[in-house]
Amino acid sequence: MKKLVLSLVMGVFLYGCNSKSATTENNSESTAKKTEASGSLREDGTYSEQHRPQFHFSPPHMWMNDPNGMVYYKGEYHLFYQHYPDSTVWGPMHWGHAVSKDLVHWQNLPIALYPDSLGYIFSGSAVIDENNTAGFQKGDEKTIIAIFTHHNPKTEKQVQSLAYSTDKGRTWVKYHRNPVLPNPGISDFRDPKVSWYAPAKKWIMTLAVKDRVHFYGSADLKSWQLLSEFGKGNVGAHGGVWECPDLFPLTVEGQQKWVLFVSINPGGPNGGSATQYFIGDFNGKEFKNSNPPTTTLWVDQGADNYAGVTWSNVPAQDGRRLFMGWMSNWYYANKVPTQNWRSATTVARELTLKNTPAGIRLASAPVKELQQLRQESKTIKAQEISSPINVSQQYNLKTPLTELNLNFDVSKSAGVVLKFSNAKGEYVHIGYSVPNKQLFIDRTSAGNGNFEPRFAKKHVAPLILQNGKLNLHLFLDVASVEVFANQGQLVMTDIFFPTEDFTHLEISSQGSARLLESQAYSLESIWK
Repeated sequence: MKKLVLSLVMGVFLYGCNSKSATTENNSESTAKKTEASGSLREDGTYSEQHRPQFHFSPPHMWMNDPNGMVYYKGEYHLFYQHYPDSTVWGPMHWGHAVSKDLVHWQNLPIALYPDSLGYIFSGSAVIDENNTAGFQKGDEKTIIAIFTHHNPKTEKQVQSLAYSTDKGRTWVKYHRNPVLPNPGISDFRDPKVSWYAPAKKWIMTLAVKDRVHFYGSADLKSWQLLSEFGKGNVGAHGGVWECPDLFPLTVEGQQKWVLFVSINPGGPNGGSATQYFIGDFNGKEFKNSNPPTTTLWVDQGADNYAGVTWSNVPAQDGRRLFMGWMSNWYYANKVPTQNWRSATTVARELTLKNTPAGIRLASAPVKELQQLRQESKTIKAQEISSPINVSQQYNLKTPLTELNLNFDVSKSAGVVLKFSNAKGEYVHIGYSVPNKQLFIDRTSAGNGNFEPRFAKKHVAPLILQNGKLNLHLFLDVASVEVFANQGQLVMTDIFFPTEDFTHLEISSQGSARLLESQAYSLESIWK
């Protein structure tokens, strides 16, 4: 997907295209090329480099950005992603591919889709064609159909195309009559998210179109009709181009509402890339926003969760709406100080709706499957924070891979601060300011941050407490933190690049805060 215009080496470079020529293949019904892949690549020296995430997915080598085509089928969660296999900076887009049985451990598979005569393979989605509406099924195996944007690097035109797999996603055939949705003369026309709308027995495509969303309908995934649009004018945030939409229903206290995701770059609450959401109603044709048009809601208010979408075809008996985002920001994604690869995803999250004093709002929680990574478990006793608490020393918690579930009473305090640090004096602060009613992550002293002037910043987000109670459920990897505050009412995700791992945790307060009984866990690597 990515697509905002930046200058690169004397040229203009559209994140969805690049001056470097793409690998080509005929746009016919040919099987996708294959490359060697394996689940754990430590024998090759990968997944052990400095800054390499240890419980977040990252590509074995080279560039990755948006998650694509996330679909569940026969015990496997498929994750496709924007991938350039020839460089650690953005280039001609492919679809990389990995699968997981538990949303935690990932097996890398061969590249699924390569650029061809129609262009690069930008973002999109995948569905299971249960009723064979497209007619591609062979035998008893259901067809997985990928719907994606073709981006022509010469004309910069974008169209929507199909590819399909009849062998559980291992090989792919591109539809010989691509594109299935031609460009109507709009420069930004991309990122189709397709889902089945059962009441009308039709497919719905949610498409990002410049500064709004278009909805299309189809009976067979091949012929599409425009149904409506949403977002024109002063609706939500418009600081940058709209992209990577998603549309899905959730139920809150017996009431069904529809949630519409729209990623935006730039224009995020802490600068650069971010994902906004709308809550409303959808009747198979139109989406109607339940909030005032100028209300802007954010999926994650950190700097580093972008272009996230949800899995399709999750079994009804599971019933969860599962989400994953790209853990970076277009301000600096091409510049971060990693060598053999670039970028990672967030942990998988479960999305729900909750009634709040401000109205119905989205809540996020780390998926329960992450609990299998827990090694040592420590109970942190309740205590007054009269002086800094050396958690690492008191509880022998030294690993940089840590899950913390911390409970505070800050009703008589100005706030609390968690300080993750290393022996070199580098640190990241995570805390809450009572006077400002803000959660914050401060990475200004977190190590290497001079590769881009907008990186080493303090990020803040509004959070109103009830009775002074604060819960911080956070996941610290070697180069990132994800903070779920007050049962996922607010989420902040930030990356950072210490020159050695953070293995020391200290908790301090401003005033008489109290640490209530809490839990700490050391986590194991998913790549061991």
